[in-house]
Amino acid sequence: MQRRVVVTGLGALAPLGNTVPEFWNNLIDGRSGAAPITRFDTSKFKTRFACEIKNYDPLNYFEKAEVRKYDPFTQYALVSTHEALLDSGLNLDTIDKTRVGVIWGSGNGGFQTFQNEVIDFAKGDGTPRLNPFFIPKVIVDIASGWISIKYGFMGPNFTTVSACATSTTAIIDAMNYIRWGKADVIVTGGSEAAINEAGIGGFNALKALSTRNDDPATASRPFDVDRDGFVMGEGSGTLILEEYEYAKRRGAKIYAEVAGGGMSADAFHITATHPEGKGAQLGMKWALEDAGLQIEDVDYLNPHATSTPKGDESEMKAVASLFGSHTKNLLISATKSAVGHMLGAAGAIEAIICIQAIKEGVIPPTINTKNLDPDLPAGLNIVTGSSVRKDIRVAMSNTFGFGGHNATAVFRKVSEN
Repeated sequence: MQRRVVVTGLGALAPLGNTVPEFWNNLIDGRSGAAPITRFDTSKFKTRFACEIKNYDPLNYFEKAEVRKYDPFTQYALVSTHEALLDSGLNLDTIDKTRVGVIWGSGNGGFQTFQNEVIDFAKGDGTPRLNPFFIPKVIVDIASGWISIKYGFMGPNFTTVSACATSTTAIIDAMNYIRWGKADVIVTGGSEAAINEAGIGGFNALKALSTRNDDPATASRPFDVDRDGFVMGEGSGTLILEEYEYAKRRGAKIYAEVAGGGMSADAFHITATHPEGKGAQLGMKWALEDAGLQIEDVDYLNPHATSTPKGDESEMKAVASLFGSHTKNLLISATKSAVGHMLGAAGAIEAIICIQAIKEGVIPPTINTKNLDPDLPAGLNIVTGSSVRKDIRVAMSNTFGFGGHNATAVFRKVSEN
């Protein structure tokens, strides 16, 4: 019999809050995390706003000597992981750390460090005076490495990279490693810190970002006829996954079960989604099959829905094609409208949202969406305006990435069966 996998701890550092409770309360209240960028001079940029994390000072979390060793994406990972481990109630003094792994995700790794070091080099006389921590701060796997070093976790340890599908891929891998008996506990999730000149300028060059500089708070408007691109976000989300019987034996608080996952490829274009959403549909279909569920079982979908004109449309075509008549009963809310697109961390934060929706019986709203695009399939049940109370037994999270990567995770309320 396949081992079951459950979630026992959550941690978040996000544009709407620096802990899970703060983040969740602001999300269900319908607040926006978007505001003018504070990190650098944006006067010459097409987009001058983003969803930055707020009131964050690394010295509140780390010694000054430590900060020098960590790119922001690693700092964020360590902060949310600290919260998640405390939340899980794991006794780090008594558990077998050879049975605890770390499977993390980041799409860009040490983006800020790389940019800063290159700029400093370009300003000089050609002599390479690089920070001795340059390479260890930049490499994309370093966050998972630091988590394991800090806590002594000696189980499977690696980082997934699948652009904006990254942390969902990490969660699916973590689920499978526990299923296969390779670990009893895995720290998983993702972090990203790409709100800088290179990140904003690069996505502007792709024409992927909203340019609604006159009203940043309403710029991310998934499914709206006036949507014009995504809003960059940043931060980190951590989930503690455990084998079900292991969690029960230690009396752990269980949020939800990680029921299944599906991954696919569009095999279509480096940045554009398949126009009919064929890859997305496959990922969702395979996730449900992996979970042993039917389409009628799904109560809530947190879609990828970045607020790009073509992306939102193709995803909803996939949803309508897969779910058919059940679409009218499937509640959909696109939370990137509030937190922006956190790139490689998006799947982790949206997994936390799905899990909280199951635990609390509340679906957060899609904010800013006033006029649904008439080109979307008919009959979509999109939650707009304010949160909705509903008993959620099964929730699904979609994430898609440049390169045609698709990943879908399914979470369900825990039963004793």
